[in-house]
Amino acid sequence: MPYRRGVKRKAGRTSLSFRRGVRDGRRQGWLDGWRLGACEHVLEHTPQPAARRRMLRVLYVPQGFEAIDRGVAAALEQTVQLTVVDPTLLHATAEQLRPDAVLVMNGLHTFPANHLEQIDAVRRLGILTAIWFVDDPYVSGDTAIIAPRYDVVFTHERSCVPHYRALGCKEVYHLPLAAHQELFRPMAVPEAYRTDVCFIGVAFWNRVKLFDHIAPYLKNKKVLLAGSLWNRMERFSDVSAYVRDGWIEVPETVKYYNGAKIVINVHRTPEPLSDNKNTHGWGAESVNPRTFEIASCGTLQLTDQRPELPDHYDVNSEVISFRTAEELMDRIEYYLRHEEERLWVAARSYKRTRAQHTFLHRVGYLLDVLQQPRP
Repeated sequence: MPYRRGVKRKAGRTSLSFRRGVRDGRRQGWLDGWRLGACEHVLEHTPQPAARRRMLRVLYVPQGFEAIDRGVAAALEQTVQLTVVDPTLLHATAEQLRPDAVLVMNGLHTFPANHLEQIDAVRRLGILTAIWFVDDPYVSGDTAIIAPRYDVVFTHERSCVPHYRALGCKEVYHLPLAAHQELFRPMAVPEAYRTDVCFIGVAFWNRVKLFDHIAPYLKNKKVLLAGSLWNRMERFSDVSAYVRDGWIEVPETVKYYNGAKIVINVHRTPEPLSDNKNTHGWGAESVNPRTFEIASCGTLQLTDQRPELPDHYDVNSEVISFRTAEELMDRIEYYLRHEEERLWVAARSYKRTRAQHTFLHRVGYLLDVLQQPRP
């Protein structure tokens, strides 16, 4: 008799657990359907800017980072006669093709030691040279040397514009980054990519300090913390089960963004520490590319504050900002509990990104600058 009563109790508990699982599954299915349906509506009703063809031959030199290079190249292909070339072959290709302009992305990291000598040689051919810095101000020790060797300088960091002009650069323009929406887009993903909270990036010291503070709070959440150097954390043991060490390829990053209820965005500090080469101590006001890429996936973004952020998104309506670790935890808790409100914010950020923050928008402005009359 006791055995039979035990079986009945176990069956009852199993039945209750099953019903809860079905209920939660239906709820999650409804939320997923709402998010993807809302993003599909935005996609259909927010057309991309028209790609205006120009009588311009451009030699593009990528930096070797897929998310940005592919977006810029795709936009250029729609507007100019484009040739993409490896940085080691820059001068030789320019001498052979004689393009109207050479556009170099960043000019750092993967570029050869004779990069500036090649640019000098291209300029002697009478070809307009332009560079777009996308790591400002974190490598000012390098960019301050590179920038004066170019005819036109673009930078994604608006506070760096006067610094480059002070170095003698005659043409300097603020040009924000964007999201390549063929890569960063809403999609359905398997359960393995689902989390409550996601952060993907290098563990710079300001990020370590933040995540050390919130680590006890995250212990009871489903979390992904990806990138290198996270073992710097004092509370690493609290989150070690959530850490995926090393580089994550862009397609995988997109899936994790889509699977997360909340994606955190924390900018690097511009202080000249061991994590950067900002030896000139230039400030930072502008947003990073992750700002646009997360929004382009139709996912809620919690980002630390930057002065330029309100120029791109309606703060606390399209993206949610925080100033302190306590504010970050409060906002995570709120939006995990208020799921439909979370989806509305994410959908509005996706719409804004589609409408204003694509590489077609950025490249259109860049080409207008390159085609300006010059003495």
